[in-house]
Amino acid sequence: MVSTRFANRVRSRLGPLGRFVARSGLTPNSITIVGLLLNVGVAAVIASGNLVLGGVFVLLAGAFDALDGAVARATGKTSQFGSFLDSTLDRYSEAVVFAGVLIYLTRTDAGTVPVLLTYATIVGSLMISYTRSKAEAIGIRGDVGFAQRLERVVILALALLISEPVWGLWALAILTQVTALHRILHVWWTTRRAEPDR
Repeated sequence: MVSTRFANRVRSRLGPLGRFVARSGLTPNSITIVGLLLNVGVAAVIASGNLVLGGVFVLLAGAFDALDGAVARATGKTSQFGSFLDSTLDRYSEAVVFAGVLIYLTRTDAGTVPVLLTYATIVGSLMISYTRSKAEAIGIRGDVGFAQRLERVVILALALLISEPVWGLWALAILTQVTALHRILHVWWTTRRAEPDR
């Protein structure tokens, strides 16, 4: 997908920044934790009703997510636990940002539909991550589909920047479920071709 190619290109250019940050003594895992705390702040801004500033911070926090990996590669401190922690806290970060959206919606009495859209988006986002991990666990490529992390960040940020969060939630609720379904079908089709008699 576009986001996978773009993310790989960005990672290849983050070496100097990773080396610069590494000189501060921060470890990749500590940066991962700071990223989660940053997203808690983003959620608080959104919940307070400052949607435009929240959109800016969503983009900044999304960019910050790549920093821990850059530092890990720059210092040679890549590890299985670091990768696991990064992936796990990314899920928490995304969920807490949508919790901020949910608080904003309940405070503005937006109604039931936007709340359900937020719930559908959170579930869809988690299923995108889960289907990828399960696919890769059985040796199948799992990063297919449109609504990967970068796309979700951009869609939410744009919706907040124009102060139309419900529009973004409609797009995200649909696209996350479609992407999860795409991955399920991709794994089914791949295993079907490999095991035609089963």
